[in-house]
Amino acid sequence: MNTLNKEILRLALPSILANITVPLVGIVDTAVAGHLVGTEAAVAIGAISVGAMFFSLLYWNFSFLRTGTGGLTAQAYGAGDNHEVAKIFWRGMALSALIALVILALQWPFLKLAVFCTQATAEVESLASQYFLIRIWAAPATIALMTFSGWFVGMQDSMSSMWKDLIVNGVNIVASIILGRGIGSWPGLGFAGIALGTVIAQYCGLLFCVLVCLVKYGHILGSFKLGELGHALSRSELGPYMRMNGNLFLRSLSMLGVYIGYTLIATTMGDMLLACSSVMMQLLMLFSYFTDGFAYAGEALVGRFIGARDADSMRRSVRYVFEWSMAIAVGFIGLYWVGGVPVLRLLTSDPAVVEACTAFLPWLILMPPVGCAAFTWDGVFLGATASRPLRDSCLWAFVAFIAVWFALKWFALGGPSVMPDPDRASLPLHLLMVAYFAHLLVRTLWLSFKWKDYRR
Repeated sequence: MNTLNKEILRLALPSILANITVPLVGIVDTAVAGHLVGTEAAVAIGAISVGAMFFSLLYWNFSFLRTGTGGLTAQAYGAGDNHEVAKIFWRGMALSALIALVILALQWPFLKLAVFCTQATAEVESLASQYFLIRIWAAPATIALMTFSGWFVGMQDSMSSMWKDLIVNGVNIVASIILGRGIGSWPGLGFAGIALGTVIAQYCGLLFCVLVCLVKYGHILGSFKLGELGHALSRSELGPYMRMNGNLFLRSLSMLGVYIGYTLIATTMGDMLLACSSVMMQLLMLFSYFTDGFAYAGEALVGRFIGARDADSMRRSVRYVFEWSMAIAVGFIGLYWVGGVPVLRLLTSDPAVVEACTAFLPWLILMPPVGCAAFTWDGVFLGATASRPLRDSCLWAFVAFIAVWFALKWFALGGPSVMPDPDRASLPLHLLMVAYFAHLLVRTLWLSFKWKDYRR
């Protein structure tokens, strides 16, 4: 195995190990909700889905703190400019603190607007609101962790990023189970305990990141004096940074539109299909958490080699990253083929939910071949800080998602009504899956075409 492939694995494997725990958090939250005594499984699972959607509305809009920080840091690292590396970190932290304060200040009007826009049942909305009002207090930690994540990727530090994710997700899993279902003779907090577990986990991750920066990167971060922060946040400095992040913001907004649109459309299908849509998305995204490890490796290496002005190594790193990602895709086709039903039974003990979800399992087989290139290209373009094609790909992907959904709904369901006759009750969710895969295909095609402008 050559040196570059070893470097890809050094960066990717810790990210994959950490990413494995990401879907486990959603799976455990769904499983705890699906097994709560005194709460209907479909209602509780649907509430987790809607509550998570509320936070996607908030946090995805600010994911440029991670994506923008990663590429810029990698290029500064490749150029050997420690002062620029430190400046990117402190500027990101300052913006994170400001954004978190705004989120906390606007939590009530945001929640009211979000609830107004959903069409879930009253029971689902009540539980989702309870979840939101507890978990929102993790906002300062969550926003700061976005900057830490991007900075660690840019510093080629996959181990610190891995331990950060393992701590956050591991604490989240344990705390949600204990606080939700109780331990020993203590009955737990029920549904509220799931949200509180997330809050505790986010602050544990923040504490770890602060300690890493003090111990491991204190000499680098100390090279940037806090008195320079005013200049780093000045209009002349922020202009190029915000133009790039403006594109990444629109990218995040477009992706958010797809995933929020997916959930909002599912809320109109009744509690059972809403629960199925939530379970299916958890299983679909399981693949992305593996291939994202190689996307992060691509982001780190492409940025580093661009900063070092090594075009040949940059091109080879892209080729090798894709080869590894495609191998992961082949493995997941087999995994989804044989493991769908057993995982469903882990998520809920309700036989009705398991039976309803079984009809949608064939969609899992389609995820690896359609989604692999889209996720991998994201990392490559982020490393190149090529924010404009990323923005355009996601804007067109959102258009494709909306257009395909409404076209299929009109022709297959006979008009604006979402629910078909009882004999075809599951059809709306099948149509929604088609629209979701259409958006992935558009992202893949667009970025594949645009790479020719950046590969030289």
